[in-house]
Amino acid sequence: MSHSLSRAGRGRAFALATAGLLLAPSLLVAQTASGVTTGDAPLVRALRFRNIGPASMSGRITDIAVVEAPRAVRGGRLGTTMYVAVATGGLWKSTNAGLTWTPVSDSIGVGSIGAVAVAPSNGDVVWVGSGEANNMRSSSWGIGVFKSTDGGKSWSKPMLPNSQHIGRIVIDPRDPDVVYVAAMGPLWGPGGERGLFKTIDGGRTWTNTKALSEHTGFTEVIMDPANPDVLYAASYQRERRAYGFLPSGPESGIWKTTDAGKTWTRLTKGLPEGDAGRIGLAVCRSRPNTLYASVHAKGTANGLYRSDDAGATWRQTDRSNGTPWYYSQVRCDPTDAEHVVRLNVGSTESYDGGKTWRPYAAGGGVHSDHHALWINPEDPDHHVMGNDGGVDITYDRGKSWYNVENIVGAQFYALSVDDQWPFYHVYGGLQDNQTWGGPNRTRNGFGPTNADWVRMAGGDGFFNVTDVFDPTVVYAESQNGGIVRYHARTGQTKGIKPPQREGERHRYNWSAP
Repeated sequence: MSHSLSRAGRGRAFALATAGLLLAPSLLVAQTASGVTTGDAPLVRALRFRNIGPASMSGRITDIAVVEAPRAVRGGRLGTTMYVAVATGGLWKSTNAGLTWTPVSDSIGVGSIGAVAVAPSNGDVVWVGSGEANNMRSSSWGIGVFKSTDGGKSWSKPMLPNSQHIGRIVIDPRDPDVVYVAAMGPLWGPGGERGLFKTIDGGRTWTNTKALSEHTGFTEVIMDPANPDVLYAASYQRERRAYGFLPSGPESGIWKTTDAGKTWTRLTKGLPEGDAGRIGLAVCRSRPNTLYASVHAKGTANGLYRSDDAGATWRQTDRSNGTPWYYSQVRCDPTDAEHVVRLNVGSTESYDGGKTWRPYAAGGGVHSDHHALWINPEDPDHHVMGNDGGVDITYDRGKSWYNVENIVGAQFYALSVDDQWPFYHVYGGLQDNQTWGGPNRTRNGFGPTNADWVRMAGGDGFFNVTDVFDPTVVYAESQNGGIVRYHARTGQTKGIKPPQREGERHRYNWSAP
């Protein structure tokens, strides 16, 4: 970069060139009569993205899929090859049990991944559903479902392009061409492709096996491990507006098929009546007649439910279920039907089928806000968890955790650059991961590392700006109007939020949906 570039010029160059945001090519716009630059412009075509990080704080993980093909097919220990879906950072793959990771979805042209599944009979067959299913203000939508037959090296064209948000994908263990997709449809309006879709020819044709209305899609589908023709699914009626959120409706519920999706029956006995919200489901591999459901309902009906007769009847085991539209994930230990984990801000687990609970992943520095979990069926002490801070792995059932620090999934709300030379600095506020700053380049040959990034403020990071007269001073904000001043020379962060006057109340509640 030329020394003669002005501050504004450097800012424009950074906005186009940095790859820390993992922008899809479709987000680059074209030169028109109004002067807007598009992806067809020579200036844009000449640019190449380069990754400057950061990775140590990562970002929201939405789903985890592990190659569980028979040992003779997959080779080696179960858990060696795995995929993780990032809310706005694409799909990442590891072939060494999480030691190193590689992005494998750049070519599909969308950053938000909601679901990932690997064929049980063929570890090279991978399906991803774009558009995360967590229904928050910051949730990004997708452009359909994609298939890879070579372990993520190449991908199909998008299927179900109007589904926008995919909750779950399930593949028949007998035939990798038979796939079920829980499509939620648009979050910010009605319509789109909503329902429980099925293909029997590897995605060439699709059938919507259960459609309800333009307001209701499916957020969950699970398969009976003893009989692939038996599936359970959860419908979800919701719609977000700029001024609020409708998180529930009468069409939300639990459904079951015993004929591979030809017919579906709604399960109701013992479940809450009236409006319901997001529902998470789990079937126990060691005892398929035992199921768990995390149900968003009104009042004391809100909580965890259990069935021991394949869904015919249910009973409530717990009344805790905070912020269900963002969580509502439940996992049954594949080796023990009485061991169940309920994911939330701080997750809990029960070893007696839901009668008593204790904190799960409370130690080891694991980030809060848990969204995905895989428990190794061959080694139940081995867990892989996805949360708002990335991926964490344990081999002692949660007593200690290893945090993955090489998945670039950081979710920037806003960016700014300073006027330093020869290396200017990039500052950004991250969703649920504070405010950070790092150099655009370094003197070493491999560029910026995690160690080059500095934390300036806590909480959810948002907008930030450098002092015009002193680029080593940065102002940053967080939720509830928190404002701080960071001084790079001293490393000091000082809160400068105007004090609340006596009798004043905050008009905005950050915990609102």
